[in-house]
Amino acid sequence: MSQEILDKINAAVSEKFHHSVLSAELLYGFPVLTLKHEQAHAVLSFLRNDPEWNFHFLTDLTGMQTADEKDLGVIYHLHNMQKNIRVRIKTFFSIQHPEIHTVTDLWPGANWMERETYDFFGIRFTGHPNLKRILNVDEMDIYPLRKEYPLEDQTREDKSDKMFGR
Repeated sequence: MSQEILDKINAAVSEKFHHSVLSAELLYGFPVLTLKHEQAHAVLSFLRNDPEWNFHFLTDLTGMQTADEKDLGVIYHLHNMQKNIRVRIKTFFSIQHPEIHTVTDLWPGANWMERETYDFFGIRFTGHPNLKRILNVDEMDIYPLRKEYPLEDQTREDKSDKMFGR
């Protein structure tokens, strides 16, 4: 069933937005589309407003960083509650220009999710009504979930690595 849904969504998006889908795959039974970031907002708007797809619920939105640390991205989890269909949309852009259009105009609930993603990854959502830090202090000049920052305090001497399986 999930493969059939993935094929239909991919066909509908590819037909309307030529060359916007970079990949369409089924990951752990979950349909996943990876889009060009320039067209992400238009595709998300289509998936939300098209009566066939009707993805009116944004379950989650978060940031990510690729393993090579060169790109950042945003993941959107959408849900059509009437048909109980879910889809994951991913998009990537250069860490040098971490910018993508806000989806608060499509899903007002994205407001805090985008603020959190900005706060921890430094991804700027253009057009966001109030893009400022939500959990970290305003004076913070880093984005702590980027891979360039270590997970642990490197100056600590009170713990042994063998306690942590290293």
